[in-house]
Amino acid sequence: MAVFKVAKCPTDELSLSNCAVVNEADFPNTKHIKIHTGGGQNFVFSIKSHPSIARYSVGFSLPQRKWAVLSLNQEFNVEAYHPEEYISSIVLEADFMQKKTTSQEQYDTDEMAKEFLYAFPNQMFTVGQQLAFAFKDKKMLLLVIKDIEVVDISAIKAGGDAKPRKAKMGQLIPNTLVQFEKAENSSLNLVGKSKGKVVRQSIINPDWDFQKMGIGGLSNEFNAIFRRAFASRVFPPEIIEQLNCKHVKGILLYGPPGTGKTLMARQIGKMLNAREPKIVNGPQILDKYVGESEANVRRLFADAEEEEKRAGPNSGLHIIIFDEIDAICKQRGSVAGNTGVHDTVVNQLLSKIDGVEQLNNILVIGMTNRKDMIDDALLRPGRLEVQVEISLPDEDGRLQILEIHTARMKQYKKLSSDVDLRELAALTKNFSGAELEGLVRAAQSTAMNRLIKASSKVEVDPEAMEKLLVGRSDFLHALENDVKPAFGTAQEIINQCLARGIINWGSPVTNIIEDGMLFIQQARSAEGSGLVSVLLEGPPNAGKTALAAQLAKNSDYPFVKVCSPEEMVGFTETAKCLSIRKIFDDAYRSTLSCILVDNIERLLDYGPIGPRYSNLTLQALLLLLKKQPPPGKKLLVLCTSSRRQVLEEMEMLSAFTAVLHVPNLSKAEHLLNVLEAADVFSNQELKQIAHQVHGKRIFIGIKKLLALIDMARQTDERNRVIKFITKLEEDGALEDPGMA
Repeated sequence: MAVFKVAKCPTDELSLSNCAVVNEADFPNTKHIKIHTGGGQNFVFSIKSHPSIARYSVGFSLPQRKWAVLSLNQEFNVEAYHPEEYISSIVLEADFMQKKTTSQEQYDTDEMAKEFLYAFPNQMFTVGQQLAFAFKDKKMLLLVIKDIEVVDISAIKAGGDAKPRKAKMGQLIPNTLVQFEKAENSSLNLVGKSKGKVVRQSIINPDWDFQKMGIGGLSNEFNAIFRRAFASRVFPPEIIEQLNCKHVKGILLYGPPGTGKTLMARQIGKMLNAREPKIVNGPQILDKYVGESEANVRRLFADAEEEEKRAGPNSGLHIIIFDEIDAICKQRGSVAGNTGVHDTVVNQLLSKIDGVEQLNNILVIGMTNRKDMIDDALLRPGRLEVQVEISLPDEDGRLQILEIHTARMKQYKKLSSDVDLRELAALTKNFSGAELEGLVRAAQSTAMNRLIKASSKVEVDPEAMEKLLVGRSDFLHALENDVKPAFGTAQEIINQCLARGIINWGSPVTNIIEDGMLFIQQARSAEGSGLVSVLLEGPPNAGKTALAAQLAKNSDYPFVKVCSPEEMVGFTETAKCLSIRKIFDDAYRSTLSCILVDNIERLLDYGPIGPRYSNLTLQALLLLLKKQPPPGKKLLVLCTSSRRQVLEEMEMLSAFTAVLHVPNLSKAEHLLNVLEAADVFSNQELKQIAHQVHGKRIFIGIKKLLALIDMARQTDERNRVIKFITKLEEDGALEDPGMA
């Protein structure tokens, strides 16, 4: 073993050969040397000779000196080395020699493997070794040996096992399998079959637990989003290249307020192993200065653009979440004024998501409850192409949401055993996720209020912590008094219409109720078209609105809305149409819906002098009465009118599934039935009235009759019957048959 000194590699060409350079006289018949640098450190190099290297010196290139930790003129021991193990496969980590270099140029790993075998024939390689590699006329690469598998030739000759095994070093042979991997954070773009298995960071966060998402009732929607938007990102880039598949760049979540759109977007951001999501409220983008709104949009995409240029297909995913996206992406040309700020913001966003210089490393998530306001160009494939409706949860979904919001209460035993979440889920029809959370909060408030002593000062019972228990009664109290669903039943208006109840004065009322129940079942039926519209027509004061309200109540549909002309006093034609349209649009969001359209002729602004009416409102109603609800949704429309002939002339009757006639009272027994139910007259008085009306024609609406009964209630008992009969005759409700 001789002592040698470290010298520089004499030429650039030799430094690229990966060989240590020696004087020919020192190693006349040797191809490889082992150097000992002290501390038990040994390194093996293949050698080449050059006359400029002095005797007892060895020239090393800069990467070699870095790897073996050698300094110039350092002394070390050298001996000849004879290899016994030959490399069957070698894995090399590649990066640009100049770390700051960025290039989208493709490096074909198959060509690189051939070039590597040609450039370094029969050389020794060690795991961890660094070397410079000049591939064709491209930029200089730095290679690091990551993995080596060898076969032992002597073992093969002796008839032993020839299976490859991992080793620290070995000699390259012409049949060695060469694979290349890209160094971490490198912008090197490797293609070809000799590209090694890239250790890819999973797009799904490894610590993510789908059970702990905290999103109830949205599993189907979440699965749809995952299938469309993330499935392609789970596969390796080379598979996506083979499919020529482009990733989905945009998702639009739309639906009623409080259904979990923002929550889902937030959870998607947490679930993905991506850059920190940028969350933008729509109005934040807009700026009073010219061009600043568009610049705000460009800034959102700047990081993604920079990484796309640097890392190409290996760029990380950048998520941009737009809350209330309808604020900035309104239909172009729809905003009044000549500034065109909204239009240019939409144009800028469109060009960034899928313009000429399109980005493939972004995911834009937009949220809105006004999908109709968003520009159509934003909704086409390539932009916000995955559009998922986040609708009101069904009963199972409501149960999941209630379980999420009461989980902590159960954990600390603050939920009473009499609380049945399944029962609450059944009672909370058409509640959104936010309203269910509000219900739990209201129940907690009710429970806490029981433990507060309101004396001269407000005090909390000292043992409140132990006593506090949220029970079933708290939830029912909150359900009755505190939280009402935005898409629920118009209970107060329905009860107002039924203030006097339904008085069954004869077979016409019974028939209408029975027929109405058949139509309710028809609307609910899975075999039906999903739309049933019924018109209740008859003379004024016949009780049409009350009967329609009773049918709406009997339907027990989760969504019941009343469209009444009283609510639209002073509305313009356009405002009235939009108001009616909104009621129908809201109904389409519920599985089962009932709309009561009261007094259609008043809604149409009908006036007999002229005659005059609103054609715009008429056309809107005709279209909505015939429009089929979305698949899976059922709609029952109950309408009332006192002007059948007018509706027939307007060609409106054909829009209804059925027309039910609500008559006035026309027989003496009808009148007596109502008087008995009202419980105002005594039996003796009822006999007197029966005698007075016997043989006479009766024609009076139930509403008018009840008003006369109320008047009789205030009259002195001695004159009550006479006053009542007189009023009937004065109002023309009681006539002798012989009178014209």
